[in-house]
Parts: sequence; structure tokens; C-alpha cells
Amino acid sequence: MRFSIVPFLLLAIPLAEIATFVMVGSQIGVFPTLGLVLATAIAGSILLRIQGFGVVRRIQETMNQGGTPGRDLVHGVMILVAGVLLLTPGFITDTLGFLLFVPAVRDAGWSFLRKRVVVMGMPGGPAGSGHDPARGPRDNGPRTIDLSSDDYNETEAKKSPWRRPGQE
Repeated sequence: MRFSIVPFLLLAIPLAEIATFVMVGSQIGVFPTLGLVLATAIAGSILLRIQGFGVVRRIQETMNQGGTPGRDLVHGVMILVAGVLLLTPGFITDTLGFLLFVPAVRDAGWSFLRKRVVVMGMPGGPAGSGHDPARGPRDNGPRTIDLSSDDYNETEAKKSPWRRPGQE
């Protein structure tokens, strides 16, 4: 049976955070420890706002130019995870969260993921849009024809000339 790491992490991370709280609290005191946790949460929310809006802007620019914003999407997810880690009380999660705000660490994560994930562009984006409001729709292949229940019934479909003999 394969060992799952998720239950282990759900137990190990809180225990490690508690041990870190006790060690830091015994060195600097209870109130400075709580103040430090509160300060990291505030700093994390500020960094999340600044870097998050920057990534959203870069994603929009890339898509407007007709590109696929794979790198920026991964950076955006990492920034979101960093914000969640910084808002979670604890010094270990705060350290991991601050590391994810460093662009070089995110680039290392992107280079790791790039070999394992395929990012595909949408066929309706600005560069490959099937409909140009100024010129009308382009013929880019098979069309979808939407039928209502009045347009289609089972008995007439069996008499269709498109059916092969013996096909029911």
C-alpha cells in the first residue's frame, strides 16, 4: 500500500509550528512572538496585493498580444499559495510563504513544472479567435449546430439517408 504524504503533513506541520512557537517564545517572550506572527501576516497581505496585481497585469498583457501566459499563471498560483502560507499563523509557513514571493524561487518552481505540465492556449483567444466583430465569423473547421427537441426526433432519425443499412 502506497504511503500518502498528505496525512503526514497535516500532522507534522502543526507540530513543527507549535515547537517553533515554543522555542521562539522562550527566547523573545510571548507578546513579541505574537507581534511577530501578526507582522508577518500583515506583510504577507501587502506583498500578496502588490505582486498579485503585477502578475494579473502581465497575464492580461500576454493574452492581449496573443501569447500563452503559462509562466505568469504558475507565478500567480505560487503567489496565491504564498499569501495563504503567510496568513496561516506560524514561522515555518511564513518562511515558505516569503520564499515564494522571491521571483528566483518562483522561476525555479516554474522550470520544475514546465517539464511536467502542458499549457494549452484557448482557441477563442485574441490571436486565434473564430469571430471577428468587424468581419464576421471565420470558417475554422467543423461547426456546432444546436438543435432543440422540436428539431430532432427519434423516428425520423432512423429513416435518415445518412444511416448505413442495418444500423439502428
